[in-house]
Amino acid sequence: VGSLLAVLLALNGPLHDLSDGYLFSAHMVQHLVLTLVVPPLLLTGLPGWMVDALLQPALARRVPGLLVRAVTRPLPAFAVYAAALVGWHLPGPTNIALEVHGWHVVEHLMLLVAAILGWWPILSPSRLAPPLPYAAQLLYLFVFGMPMTVVAAMITGAERVLYPFYEAAPRIADLTPLADQRLGGVIMWVPSGLIPLAAFTVVFFRWVAAEADEPA
Repeated sequence: VGSLLAVLLALNGPLHDLSDGYLFSAHMVQHLVLTLVVPPLLLTGLPGWMVDALLQPALARRVPGLLVRAVTRPLPAFAVYAAALVGWHLPGPTNIALEVHGWHVVEHLMLLVAAILGWWPILSPSRLAPPLPYAAQLLYLFVFGMPMTVVAAMITGAERVLYPFYEAAPRIADLTPLADQRLGGVIMWVPSGLIPLAAFTVVFFRWVAAEADEPA
């Protein structure tokens, strides 16, 4: 329920209107919700039997089964997430998505699916495609925030406006296009470190609790 409400709030109402017509920073809030809020809530909330029922038909076939097992493993999952995140924040793809609504829908769907794969090694509820052991989860989370940090640093440190769509957009809140762009970069930068850190802390204490529960 939390994940669906987050999608509803991110892609509808005032945030949607600000993102689509006025502020790059509002657009980055959308991307932050779609990549760092919705996927962990969704994977935490889905029951394992439901996920396994959806995966079972694919895993029963050779090629789809190999694909599912491949993309839910840590290196491919991280690579897909990083490629989608970096690719859709380059000036060319972003401007196309802003100019053509259909591509904007594709952008958001790709970011959401890639982020679900990125979180899978940590929060998978499935027994057929299980999460990593706790120690490996900690290592994975150590690098998980790096792609968004790189993108945020690129955007925040830019000396010119990277996205012509927002340069030409009507000005609100007394933000110049460059100030709005830098605000969007900061909005991405801070949570990209804090949310994986929070997940790291939770995983660590789960690991400690699991070790304590083991019989001597």
